[in-house]
Amino acid sequence: MSLLILVVDDEPDVEPLFRQQFRRDIRASRFTMEFAQSAIDALEQIDHAEGVTLILVLSDINMPGMSGLELLPNIKVLRPDVPVIMITAYGDAETKRKALENGAEALLTKPIDFAMLRQQIETRLGMVA
Repeated sequence: MSLLILVVDDEPDVEPLFRQQFRRDIRASRFTMEFAQSAIDALEQIDHAEGVTLILVLSDINMPGMSGLELLPNIKVLRPDVPVIMITAYGDAETKRKALENGAEALLTKPIDFAMLRQQIETRLGMVA
């Protein structure tokens, strides 16, 4: 079974950063990571994910077009079983409230605490094992 984590962020430097942080896990085939640079791209990838088990979506909040907060309920319609962690540079109380009220599992602030994110991922892996 192939386990997938989808990372949604419009910044091009996010993909190499995540691939570097999780290179051992990816190399060991513990999970794969796919990247979407827009909310629309993310929804298409989620809708067409075949042959993989989507275990987690990580989404930036501030993106052009559809924001991460607008994307969140759309993900929940397509895949209510998949936890979504929102990522933002602005971790104010109102943003956190909106994200959690709309179904986000957690809100991480940039720069990302990869140790905390790894704990979240390990929890998901434990749930599907």
